[in-house]
Amino acid sequence: MSLDACAALVQRGDPDRFAALLAAPVAARARLLPLYALNLEVARAPWVSKEPMIAEMRLQWWRDVVAEPTTPRAHEVAAPLHALIVEASLPRDVLDRMIEARRWDIYRDPFEDQAAMDAYLEDTAAGLMWSSARALGAGPGAEAAVRAYGWAAGLAAYLRAIPDLAARGRIPLLDGRPEAVAQLALRGLIRLNAARHAGVPRALRPALLPGWQAEGLLKQAARDPAAVAEGQLILSDFARRGRLLWQATTGLF
Repeated sequence: MSLDACAALVQRGDPDRFAALLAAPVAARARLLPLYALNLEVARAPWVSKEPMIAEMRLQWWRDVVAEPTTPRAHEVAAPLHALIVEASLPRDVLDRMIEARRWDIYRDPFEDQAAMDAYLEDTAAGLMWSSARALGAGPGAEAAVRAYGWAAGLAAYLRAIPDLAARGRIPLLDGRPEAVAQLALRGLIRLNAARHAGVPRALRPALLPGWQAEGLLKQAARDPAAVAEGQLILSDFARRGRLLWQATTGLF
């Protein structure tokens, strides 16, 4: 089954994750591509229409794809995804929560509280990274560390998206004061350090590559929280390329 369509989709719609994919060993790419394509499809589903019902239907379609036990749907992403779920025995409940969490993106209501925002990052970014690790053969002992790293990476990406979310009429943060943003970034750094302390088997580390910018972005947000609202939370090309190359070649994260 060709993965070319998944690769083209991710390359166009998620270039940072595609760069991380290219830095992964060739053998890992086929296992990661369907998950990255699924993530892109469900992440953009809430934004393709102004009609909430249409967005809800798109997300439900993907939930049905994940739940399908036997017959894959004739779709360029759904078919290889179904094959991966079966071959790698991926936890369907994790993927389902990853999709369901995107319902928050459809509407303009803020998170109910910080716990709700934490859960959103846990179900989306951390869930995707754990599913990716499972696709590479992860056992349950690696889950806490992988999820902690995924949560931190998701927070970094979320903070970078704050200006766009605000421009689309969303209320992305419960507390947008600089000191609150800095504290949030520090929480991400704590989780990142916890993941490093716990350790992740080297064979699973290609699944962590999409978080290669997390530390730099979170440190910048903690040091200069105003950069978040101003859309200036970004690493230099040199830092981005250097960090990805370092993480890919050393296996460290």
